[in-house]
Amino acid sequence: MSELRSLYPPIEPYHTGFLDVGDGHRIYYERVGKPGGKPAVFLHGGPGGGISPAHRQLFDPEYYDVLLFDQRGCGQSTPHASLDANTTWHLVADIERFRELVGASSWLVFGGSWGSTLALAYAETHPQHVSALIVRGIYTVTEAELKWYYQFGVSEMFPDKWERFQALIPPEERGDMIAAYRKRLTGTDPDLQLAAAKAWSIWEGETITLLPSEDLAGAFGDGHFALAFARIENHYFTHKCWLDEGQLLRDAKRLHGIPGTIIHGRYDMPCPARYAYALHKAWPEAEFHLIEGAGHAFSEPGILDQLIRATDRFAN
Repeated sequence: MSELRSLYPPIEPYHTGFLDVGDGHRIYYERVGKPGGKPAVFLHGGPGGGISPAHRQLFDPEYYDVLLFDQRGCGQSTPHASLDANTTWHLVADIERFRELVGASSWLVFGGSWGSTLALAYAETHPQHVSALIVRGIYTVTEAELKWYYQFGVSEMFPDKWERFQALIPPEERGDMIAAYRKRLTGTDPDLQLAAAKAWSIWEGETITLLPSEDLAGAFGDGHFALAFARIENHYFTHKCWLDEGQLLRDAKRLHGIPGTIIHGRYDMPCPARYAYALHKAWPEAEFHLIEGAGHAFSEPGILDQLIRATDRFAN
């Protein structure tokens, strides 16, 4: 068996900036790698997660010119944790603005977790501008997926962590955890808002890896991060990400002709593997890798190995 691939060495951006996209939003972005190289865009998870230095290391800097950005309201973008003019379709329009800024007629689109949702929404809207598509941790935002993670399903795998997630919510409101959290995340009590944000965020941080990761769970518990992450994610999921039920799989025919790779952990808790398998069936041109012994996070060794192999393959 060949050795597992890992991240490229740490790299600093060759350019950073802010793009005013209207509606009061300023989007932080950075460009990494070889100026004028193969254009690519990286779409982070969440919604509301933001980019990290490790995300720059998923691409060979000798070949790629990668644009990474913090989606509306999170990371270094402003205003922080804002829900105004913050929808899937605002973000799809932002990606197009960045493509025009880069001056690319088409580019490789890379998205993981919520980033896979956004990548699919973008590629199905603008297939002519996608040279290749890499998606990991597939999430199609169906009613069943939302209930699996926030109502009944993952609760059965992590009863101790689920108990902590429920603790903030009175028993009479636990029949709709997304709505109960929305009330607190958009309420006027800043202390309760922060407590809810941390609880929401930690539930995710503690359930996305196959084996516990204290570092990851700790990062999700940071107050500044959690406020944007929880408010924006809950806002999107309250509105089903402004997608029709089953829309991304229904419209997967629009991906025909786009080379791609689908990568998913067998034991991904937030994103059940059946939806990645359904995408594979709907878009058979794409390579499909169901990674044994892996959860959801891109840092899982088997997942990371296939991500690096995919970016390397499309570099050539």
